[in-house]
Amino acid sequence: MAAVEVLEVGSAPQFEELLRLRAKSLVVVHFWAPWAPQCAQMNDVMVELARAHPQVSFLKLEAEAVPEVSEKYEISSVPTFLFFKNSQKVDQLDGAHAPELTKKVQRHASVGAFPAGGSEHPKEDLEVRLKKLTHAAPCMLFMKGTPQEPRCGFSKQMVQILSTHNVQFSSFDVFSDEEVRQGLKTYSNWPTYPQLYVSGELVGGLDIVKELEASGELDTVCPKAPKLEDRLAALTRKAPVMLFMKGSRQEAKCGFSRQILDILNGTGVDYETFDILEDEEVRQGLKAFSNWPTYPQLYVRGELVGGLDIVKELKENGELLPTLKGEN
Repeated sequence: MAAVEVLEVGSAPQFEELLRLRAKSLVVVHFWAPWAPQCAQMNDVMVELARAHPQVSFLKLEAEAVPEVSEKYEISSVPTFLFFKNSQKVDQLDGAHAPELTKKVQRHASVGAFPAGGSEHPKEDLEVRLKKLTHAAPCMLFMKGTPQEPRCGFSKQMVQILSTHNVQFSSFDVFSDEEVRQGLKTYSNWPTYPQLYVSGELVGGLDIVKELEASGELDTVCPKAPKLEDRLAALTRKAPVMLFMKGSRQEAKCGFSRQILDILNGTGVDYETFDILEDEEVRQGLKAFSNWPTYPQLYVRGELVGGLDIVKELKENGELLPTLKGEN
């Protein structure tokens, strides 16, 4: 029996020919680099997978040695794995995640050949999904990575520009969903990332945003994030009774917060909570806003009542219920 092997691809023509010859089977391609130790580990994983799935074709391609292929498929980091059926890319995995690679190989190998034709319904469903995503927030950024961890230089620059101009935006990591990554290019008729949308309409990529910034138009095109003081004022008035605490109503994360929950629950008055552990800006900002250095903090109709000790005193004096109802 012939030894199972992972084929090394040395050129773009060889790569295209291998995709054509092996169109009837699943083809898994590892884009790697010799300087990255995690790639060597994943090459070993590929060998084991090749032994376990002889019906699957496993290829490895040195990303920097065959730049035409890497650029065509927008390979921006190594290791990256692409999955092909009928010479078409159907999935992608970024990073050295052996368990996830194994799962994807098993899943794609078990579903048979990728249909050449098929119903138009999946396309329609994708368009509906893309429309929802582009309208998910007033300003939506489709990028590689996240604002906290951009995974390409263009996405990093875009985040820096938007943040500098105090633009309020939500983001979607196109690396997290290959269907969205490919589908949005057609939907928007824009071939690259990042892509910025305002009110569901495409503004453009990094070059367009740079032009808008240079002309002074960016500030009028994109919605501004509210100033912290305005945001805090709105949060304290979000409900008639607002409790800023560590944790949530369902799960307090400090003893003081747990005690104040028990007291409020005993009054029968409805209230909402905000977990200050989930938002460092609010956690620090509210201390100055209220001139109260600790948590929990209780607000009624936007006015600070106090912390746990004050609430205990009001309860003992019989004044808590009238205070919560806004009668005091």
